[in-house]
Amino acid sequence: MEQDTVQTAPAAQPVPEITVQPNFPLAIAGGIGGALVGAALWAVVTVVTQMELGIIAVAIGFIVGFAVRELGKGSEQKFGILGAVCGLFGCVLGNVLSAIAIFSQARGIPFMQIVTRMDFAFLSDLMSAFFSPMDLLFYAIAIYEAYKFSLRKAR
Repeated sequence: MEQDTVQTAPAAQPVPEITVQPNFPLAIAGGIGGALVGAALWAVVTVVTQMELGIIAVAIGFIVGFAVRELGKGSEQKFGILGAVCGLFGCVLGNVLSAIAIFSQARGIPFMQIVTRMDFAFLSDLMSAFFSPMDLLFYAIAIYEAYKFSLRKAR
């Protein structure tokens, strides 16, 4: 007599929880990359519109913060500080690039010629001429947004 054998499925194994390890060096790369993208955005918009727009500071903060958060995957304060520093760097660099571009257009001198022959005294004079107190507000916005967006929410 044959016996029917019933096969049972193996017991389900618990799915191991995947933990994501923070990566600060990758966060640095993301922050710098985001700052460079943001600076280019700031310069292009400022030169095209002939005015600085606060929304660009928000965009720089978001771009930098998103890059730091997604690449760094950290929730520690150092990730927020990194984002804030990179956000400020993006705004300042954007201001410098836009000032050079506007000066270049006004004087009819090629942009790269100015960049390659520029020294600290020229840059200081140029930024003094283009600086506005409103820049400080834009910098503060970018710093805040970049800090906020750089941190992963603790689970």
